Amino acid sequence: MKPVIFGLSGPVLTPAEHAFFAECEPAGYILFKRNIVDRHQVRALTDSLRALAGRENLAILIDQEGGRVARMGPPEWPAFPAGPVFDAAYERAPMTAIQAARANAQALGVMLSEVGITVDCLPLLDVSQPDTTEAVASRTFGSDPMRVAAVGRATLEGLAEGGVVGVVKHMPGHGRAKVDTHHHLPTVTATDADLEIDIEPFRTLNQAPMGMTSHIVFDAWDADRPATLSPIVIDEIIRGRIGFDGLLMTDDIDMKALSGTAGDKAAGAIAAGCDLVLDCWARMDEMVEIAGRLGEISDASRVRLDRAMKSVGAAKGDFAELIAIRDALLASA
Repeated sequence: MKPVIFGLSGPVLTPAEHAFFAECEPAGYILFKRNIVDRHQVRALTDSLRALAGRENLAILIDQEGGRVARMGPPEWPAFPAGPVFDAAYERAPMTAIQAARANAQALGVMLSEVGITVDCLPLLDVSQPDTTEAVASRTFGSDPMRVAAVGRATLEGLAEGGVVGVVKHMPGHGRAKVDTHHHLPTVTATDADLEIDIEPFRTLNQAPMGMTSHIVFDAWDADRPATLSPIVIDEIIRGRIGFDGLLMTDDIDMKALSGTAGDKAAGAIAAGCDLVLDCWARMDEMVEIAGRLGEISDASRVRLDRAMKSVGAAKGDFAELIAIRDALLASA
């Protein structure tokens, strides 16, 4: 098994993808809008991936946050609220907001489980700042670390009840980035003491099954390399100070914040201490390059992957009832 999660080009596996994935055996896959048509098609696609891998508990990921980040949407599936909705509700009624976030996440889990998706890249534990890039600020649970952790915990719990593994992101914090990592490499100049605010939610939820890195340079920790490629940030901050021992994947290595070839970035991330590389765009030449640069998944990473995938059971709850509970709670907050 290769320590990589690959994207797919369309709503069904192409013959070339089938042959390549059968040979290299990636650790998992991630779906985007280009892979989504309707319930029956998505279920058929995820079933085909499980059959190819020979693993029922295969990691099949999606970014289904709510708001602007939703790969499955109307008319086939309902729209879900983004993080700031729960931040605003928490301002008025904290416990009600937490209950609403849990019901919302459980409904997400039930919806994803129905079509065979096993991992949702949620919750964001990034702590917003006044100048946080809109690409992140429009998705977070706010600027108070305790609130972010509380709503984040409820989200993880809800996803698990819905039968889906959650991913805390973007470690060790994306809130101080002033530019979008899809297009630029941010540098954060905050002091080590100031950055305690950013890592607090991740430390509080350090038992999460999966985490995702950020493509950000933190001058206080490693002025030369973004977190994804920094052995210092991964070992001393994420594994050490935060105390996270779950499965650590990169954010998408195709983002322009990282430089170099796809193979260089993938190999660099694994060498730095990431468990898995996330490569989203299904470009066959780049996937072949990545597979050629990566060895087999390490024993430690395989243990973390297996532990994460075994951390949740079957989906529980009625989708419509959970949506109704969420909406009633948000209306009463």
